[in-house]
Formats: sequence, C-alpha cells, structure tokens
Amino acid sequence: METTLARPAAPRLRLHPQPLSAAAFAPFGDVIEARPAGDPGAFPINGGMVMRHHDLATVELCGGRALINLFEARPYAFPMEIAMLERHPLGSQAFIPLSERPFLVVVAPPGDTLQAESLRAFITNGRQGVNYRAGVWHHMLLAMDAPSCFAVVDRGGDGNNCEEHRLAQPLLLELSRDETAD
Repeated sequence: METTLARPAAPRLRLHPQPLSAAAFAPFGDVIEARPAGDPGAFPINGGMVMRHHDLATVELCGGRALINLFEARPYAFPMEIAMLERHPLGSQAFIPLSERPFLVVVAPPGDTLQAESLRAFITNGRQGVNYRAGVWHHMLLAMDAPSCFAVVDRGGDGNNCEEHRLAQPLLLELSRDETAD
C-alpha cells in the first residue's frame, strides 16, 4: 500500500492597510484631497468666498468621454478575502467620498501579470479620494463601517474598459482594532 503525505498548505498571504498618502500611492495614481494652506494650487476665487484646490488628479481618457456618477456602497465585513481585481485600460477612475467616512483601497501595479505579493492596501481618512491611473489593478469599492456615497469620474465610450483577474491564491485583508475604531 502506497502512502502519500499531504503537502502542508501554503501560508495565506495577509494584507494590512497603511494610511493613504500621496507619496505611497503615487505608483498607482493620485490622492484627491484639499491642499494645505499656502500651497500655490490652493487659491481663493469668487470674491474670496471659495477656496479652489486646483488640478488634484489627472483624468485619463483614451477616446470616449468623461462620466460623472454617484456610487452608493454597502460596507464589507472584515477580515475579508481579496480574490479578484479589475483594471480600466482605457481611462482613469476616480472615487471621491461624499459621506466623509474612511474607505479601503487595494491596488497592484499595472501590467499583464498580477502577483498577489504586489498588492498594497491603504485606508483613507474619510476626506481623501483616489484616482486610479489607466491600467492600475484595483479591488472594487470597499466601504468599511456604514453605507457610503461617492462621486465617481470614469470613462464612457466604445471599447472594453473593464478587465477582471482572479488571484490564484486569495489574500486575507485584515484590519487592526485602530483601523476599525470611529
């Protein structure tokens, strides 16, 4: 009688979010947030009654036109499994929170291959939005604690602008107690 030994299961990859910052997110796109006082990109308009925070993200459109949408997102339960990502090869996609609630962002570099080890997770402060560059892999919108509303800017028009990829080994997205506290 032949005996086979079961292979030990590969350790499950775990993903822990870090606070969202423009520098850390730069390989994937833009962080959309108010500029600090004194920044030349923030200036008063309309007789000084409005502060304009100018040119916060690069909207990419490969043909087509810009769409402005509202997304209403229900919260996920954590920890959760990250099994699939998507990308938009023909245009950028921006998510701007209207509910002032933190949300999670899971991304991977653009390219034809997707390695689970390359995924990064970020947590916003509730007032930050993100603009994914065209071709950047990302998870679908991840509301955290309560239903949340977002303004979304993306591309409409001819061509397939949404590609999905299933990970060979799903990752576990975990939040620490600090990340889930109000």
